Amino acid sequence: MKKTIQDIVLITIGGFIFAIGINYFTLPNLLSEGGIIGLTIIAHYLFQWSPGIINFILNMLLFLVGYKFFDKRTVFYTLYSIVSCSAFLYVTEDAGKMLTEDPLLAAIFAGLLVGIGLGIIFRIGGTNGGTTVLARMANQYWGWSIGKSMLIIDIIVVAGSIFIIGLEKAMLTLLTVYIGAKAIDFIVEGLDERVAVLIISNSPNEVLHKVMDSMSRGVTVLEGRGGYTKANKEVLYIVISKQEIVRLKSIIKEIDEQAYVTMHNVRELIGRGYKAAKAN
Repeated sequence: MKKTIQDIVLITIGGFIFAIGINYFTLPNLLSEGGIIGLTIIAHYLFQWSPGIINFILNMLLFLVGYKFFDKRTVFYTLYSIVSCSAFLYVTEDAGKMLTEDPLLAAIFAGLLVGIGLGIIFRIGGTNGGTTVLARMANQYWGWSIGKSMLIIDIIVVAGSIFIIGLEKAMLTLLTVYIGAKAIDFIVEGLDERVAVLIISNSPNEVLHKVMDSMSRGVTVLEGRGGYTKANKEVLYIVISKQEIVRLKSIIKEIDEQAYVTMHNVRELIGRGYKAAKAN
């Protein structure tokens, strides 16, 4: 129950940040957005309809189509996210002020705030309804990042908005959408980003023990064989945070300057044993 309450509080904060980005930066500067919120904004420009109400109606319609793809927890969090974002959009729509007259600054901060708000919601396990439902489906079935999925969908919507807000504003909106997608990926994945490292060394045991002793990291030993020499090799595999890369490189260089090392980003970790041991 305590965890659920904390999640609800964070979703509420995310919804508020999202609404501030729309009502204080996007709308006053006649910019737009991608996805359902983009359609909501265009409807507001054309008919002066309330963004909060239209956002709620459109998101709920699409959510009813996609809810079956999610578990009960995600369904609950998504419903609350839709209500929270729409409510804050409605409450703050008349209070929205132009904090900057520079459309470029407005585009940057709109992207940051919308991305941070949605990123918090996604990290908790919810969605904002609308195209975020489609984005999570793409993430679940095809492994696309949520930010990448939303970016593709959003570009399609932004392209259609050119006829309403003009080419220049649409170009700035693309910048907003791109920044938002990057902010979402950073919040969802970047705060706990990991790197997988493969080490082929002539002194694998020394590297193994040094890493385990000085970095408090577990290391997996894989059996390998050289394709040309046919010689058997022990390959070390370790998952670390990006902040630990410099330390690992230093250890390897100290022991074996000729070691062959490859690194690649890890999008998700499942299971235990990947956290560094806490100091006593």
